[in-house]
Amino acid sequence: MADGDLSLIEAVRRFSDEKAAEEWFIARRWPDGIKCPHCASAEISVRENRKPMPFHCRACRQYFSVRTGTLLHASKLPLSKWALAFYLMSVNRKGVSSVQLSKALGVTQKTAWHLEHRIREAWAIQGEQFEGPAEVDETYVGGRERNKHADKKLHAGRGAVGKTGVAGVWDRPTGRIYTEIIPDSTKSTLQGFVKDHTKPDATVYTDEHISYRGLPRTHETVRHGRGEYVRDDVSTNGIESHWAVLKRGYIGVYHQMSPKHLHRYLREFSGRHNARAMSLPDQMGALAEGSVGRRLPYATLTA
Repeated sequence: MADGDLSLIEAVRRFSDEKAAEEWFIARRWPDGIKCPHCASAEISVRENRKPMPFHCRACRQYFSVRTGTLLHASKLPLSKWALAFYLMSVNRKGVSSVQLSKALGVTQKTAWHLEHRIREAWAIQGEQFEGPAEVDETYVGGRERNKHADKKLHAGRGAVGKTGVAGVWDRPTGRIYTEIIPDSTKSTLQGFVKDHTKPDATVYTDEHISYRGLPRTHETVRHGRGEYVRDDVSTNGIESHWAVLKRGYIGVYHQMSPKHLHRYLREFSGRHNARAMSLPDQMGALAEGSVGRRLPYATLTA
């Protein structure tokens, strides 16, 4: 096993104890010592009876725990199960379904579904501008019309009908990816996406889609329609390999990614891709750190 790897049996041993799991979360959230999430004071006292919460701030006189002000806020799940969910969501390249997660953690499918969406929120994804060279491409996510039940078919053609458009950019030097939902594949949309996520002097590689013509970047294309996929340094194979992983996750694991929640699935797959160079413990730690300052109540998720 490579240095920094963490096997499933090791993860279970490390986080099966609730106290050990809490200490791990505390260390990831407050590496320099516990601070009040309400006022950032370090004047903290520990409540031995843990009532009403484990910590008390002597400055603002509020009680708190390591869950306060995070995606774990108000969750009744043990911290050990949260930590193992971080592990399973990180180690499975194509994701893990809520049914699988519910069986692994011994919780209901509904609980696992909510848990997974909260974890997706924790992946740190920023709409950064890449230096390039960068590959840009668009794809469509959704079920095929011919596979849908009769009352679900739109009867509006084939191809992208009934699917959601997604644009992506892959920065070759860093290997980082950014993806987002797009309303259409018009020139203004696709060129706006490229301008938002690449520096003005970046070299950009795309396919021959007409909407990329006149792109205000150093721009080269590969002509897929003519069977050309690589020409010297010109290709979109990197971003297309990401689409392949996303769609294997769609088909083989999740089976459905509703347009309402698709942005979170994109965040999951991009976040896991961008963290792949980190060790598994560090990937899990990044999720714990990314949960701070975010909330996703069930009522909001299902509204």
